[in-house]
Amino acid sequence: MLKIGFCGAGKMAQALVKGFIGAGLTKAELVLASCLPNDADSIKAFQDIGARAIFENRTIAEHGDVLILAVKPQVAPAVLSELKNSPRKLTLSIAMGVSLAALEKALPSGTPVIRVMPNTPALVGCGATVYARGSNAGDEDVAIAKRLFSSVGVCEEVTETMIDPVTALAGSGPAYVYMMIEALADGGVKMGLTRPLAYKLAAQTVLGAATMVRDTDEHPGKLKDDVASPAGSTITAIHYLERHGLRSALIGAVEAATERCREVTAAARPN
Repeated sequence: MLKIGFCGAGKMAQALVKGFIGAGLTKAELVLASCLPNDADSIKAFQDIGARAIFENRTIAEHGDVLILAVKPQVAPAVLSELKNSPRKLTLSIAMGVSLAALEKALPSGTPVIRVMPNTPALVGCGATVYARGSNAGDEDVAIAKRLFSSVGVCEEVTETMIDPVTALAGSGPAYVYMMIEALADGGVKMGLTRPLAYKLAAQTVLGAATMVRDTDEHPGKLKDDVASPAGSTITAIHYLERHGLRSALIGAVEAATERCREVTAAARPN
């Protein structure tokens, strides 16, 4: 059972706590989080979980075995400055754009740091997470990080240079899929379906297709071909999507998001 301190108590921190507890990796009473005194929603959320939210980052840094930095990138420098003289312990950062170099420079010398990028489906145990280890993080530290984040979905190790593309694909990707679900449902409504039924069918269709890709090991193109009968409605629809640039738009979205992530990372780079 790990004692875990969170700097930040937002939605992602809440999702992670629930996943960690559900997997038997910690208990609610072993979790402590920090947030602003006026953040009533986060305070209540942690109370409902059975954990505590306080208003002092240094106290969080002194709590337990693992420290998780779960704050917005613009807040991270101020929070890290409060942790400079804190006890040295395994620190996992989910702060977007804050590099391993920046983390290692700000934290006590020799601190084992792992940069982690989860996504919001961790809220329902279906997260897609990657992590990159810092220079002081050993195999035991990595094993702890992987065990924790595997409790809320899939979890893979990458080099830090891959964090920005992963953020653009998996971190931002749910937003793209939500737009597709909404558009599919709109199409169903246009053709006469009720709104509730259209949303239910669109969401279940995306879930089913994703599960097929994940669990069958078949190439997505092969699975697409299996649905598209000669001269049928599916191939006609696929032709329409190709004419209107669906693939190009999605590739471009991931590229644009990656470039934006790189801009944020560059701005946060230590001098």
